[in-house]
Amino acid sequence: MVTAARSRPVTAEPPLSPTAPARRAPSVRHLGPNWYACVMGTAVVGTAGAAPPWHVPGWRTLCTAVWALSLLLLGALLVARSLHWLHHRDQARAHLLDPAAAPFYGCLSMALSAVGGGAVTLGRDWIGASASVALCAVLFVAGTAVGLTVAVAVPYLMAVRHRIEPGQAGPVWLLPLVAPMVSAAVGPLLVPHLPPGQPRETLLLSCVALFGMSLLATLVTLPLVFGRLLTGGPLPLALTPTLFLVLGPLGQSTTAVGQFAEVAPGVLRGPYAAGFEVFGVLYGVPVLGFALMWLALAAAHVVRARREGMGFSMTWWSFTFPVGTCVTGSEALARHTGLAAYDALTVVLYGVLVAAWAVAAVHTARGVVSGALLAGPRPVPGAPRPGTARTT
Repeated sequence: MVTAARSRPVTAEPPLSPTAPARRAPSVRHLGPNWYACVMGTAVVGTAGAAPPWHVPGWRTLCTAVWALSLLLLGALLVARSLHWLHHRDQARAHLLDPAAAPFYGCLSMALSAVGGGAVTLGRDWIGASASVALCAVLFVAGTAVGLTVAVAVPYLMAVRHRIEPGQAGPVWLLPLVAPMVSAAVGPLLVPHLPPGQPRETLLLSCVALFGMSLLATLVTLPLVFGRLLTGGPLPLALTPTLFLVLGPLGQSTTAVGQFAEVAPGVLRGPYAAGFEVFGVLYGVPVLGFALMWLALAAAHVVRARREGMGFSMTWWSFTFPVGTCVTGSEALARHTGLAAYDALTVVLYGVLVAAWAVAAVHTARGVVSGALLAGPRPVPGAPRPGTARTT
């Protein structure tokens, strides 16, 4: 009979340990998968502003430029992370065995899908329709493959290799689970570009399946996060911004059902197409309502943490992409209900998104130039112990 032995630390340097000198490519040694959040946050600023309820000359060009920036950031990070795996495999392995870092591998999938979605909605203005569809297809397939892998692999590692103590549930656990939801919202953009018939229907229903697996996994995990918050007290100051991550599956699922309703006519048979139209409103309205409640709760925690001395960290990027999904979800409800209230909500949320992105981008740029953000993270009080694993 196999029995569990005592947990012992992994010999590789954990990602949350004090800075240690690297032999090669020192600038990327501590570049973790959480950096893809910069790409996600930048991409959603562009795509969320692609169809605003206002009309400003040159606005679409500005949004396209922001999307192009996200594409450049994605390319740079893919190269940097490749160097990280090539020269610092010990650190990469430590990331996978760290329960605080492993969930961030979901950010790679979401970054690929988010930039891919922007290629169709905005990129076609600069690179043409054919190239934009091709780019979206490549990034969508890659993002979906990574997302499905991460959605299974990370929970598996958390169960059999990580050592997680009671009360350590946190919003970052949602990151690998929400990745398929981002693919579910981007996939419908490609449906009109496929041949009519089974190809279109297969892709659309595949996106519905991605929606279902992500939604059910979120519904299982979210009570753990909420329960930890109510019974375990506030999160550590540096982790408080991650409360905004809960908005991701809420806003993205509302966006996804809106996209299903828009492409279903002509792809599915009459009753099913009409059903998606009804489902988009009946699902989206209450879910976005809960998202607004959580936004207020998370904002209150952030204000408290800020007053107690919370400084900038990469977790501040949690203020961007999750809020952006609520913007796109509100836009979808505005289109399907025709209510001016959702147009107003879109404007307010988009203003919050742009302000949050500007603050996070400025602080990140300063940290990169100074080298502080690439020097290696410091231990976070109250965070899960890094680099621990179960052995059998």
